[in-house]
Amino acid sequence: MIQVKNLTKYYGPHLAVDNISFQVGEGEIVGFLGPNGAGKSTTLRILTCYQPATSGAASVAGFDVFTQSMEVRRVIGYLPEGNPLYPEMRVREYLNFRGKLRGMARDQRAAAIKRVSDRCWLGEFIDRPIGHLSKGMKQRVGLADALLHDPKVLVLDEPTIGLDPTQIRETRKLISDLARQHTIILSSHILPEVEAVCQRAIIIAGGKIRAAGTLNEIRDRIKGASRLIAEIRGPRQEVETAIRGVSGVRSVDATAVDGWNRIRMEVVEGQDVRENIAGLAARNNWPLRELRLEVGSLEEYFVQITAESHTARGRGTAA
Repeated sequence: MIQVKNLTKYYGPHLAVDNISFQVGEGEIVGFLGPNGAGKSTTLRILTCYQPATSGAASVAGFDVFTQSMEVRRVIGYLPEGNPLYPEMRVREYLNFRGKLRGMARDQRAAAIKRVSDRCWLGEFIDRPIGHLSKGMKQRVGLADALLHDPKVLVLDEPTIGLDPTQIRETRKLISDLARQHTIILSSHILPEVEAVCQRAIIIAGGKIRAAGTLNEIRDRIKGASRLIAEIRGPRQEVETAIRGVSGVRSVDATAVDGWNRIRMEVVEGQDVRENIAGLAARNNWPLRELRLEVGSLEEYFVQITAESHTARGRGTAA
């Protein structure tokens, strides 16, 4: 449904998006995850025909975003970051106005306004001035606008930014409901947001895609870099030397804690050496108090790869 190939965007000398490629299949809900300034909003503005790219190619529902922009706009519903609205308009008036801009006939507009107001829980607010609504309700109006022409694709840029916890939960539920009928790409710098509603994630930092895949696939990457923690009582040097000799153990870091050796081991990816460590302790009559796998979280992984991107960009600037 969305195809991006070698997309690059410069703002003067500043490289905002660096030769990225990805796909979003029909019916998917994909999180576009990255820190502020990573290139998320720039990419989405290109996909929605709000600004051109410097180079590369992109298409939505088979339409080229550079040469068929009007066709792309007809199949996309876009909720931009900041959600610009006309505060002096009433909700119904605003949605009717937006329908006119999209070339919808009067009867189409009336039916569409009823449909999206029901979908976005706007019923009792439909005739209120937008300026009198809460931040959460304004987000619902923005979503209703994006849905008005029943687009195939929804592009949501930071849809819960500035909302309180209750409003965030309500907005996430709405997005999950919408995913049943629309292809969705959702930009966020908040990891739980993506985990709550998305099937797949694309992580971008420093203008480059750093990781992509299902959340389970990304978790598998984290497991590959897991550490093993053990607490063993015995002569520290002997214990450390013996563990270093276990096949699959790459490195050992041992510290003494209350008469116990607390040992952190880096192991070869895909190997589980817990049984070997337990057997080693038993053969040497070393009491074993703890033996567990320490698995990094998605949040730690996200922080790690974004930090690496900042370091790499800093080196590039220094060069």
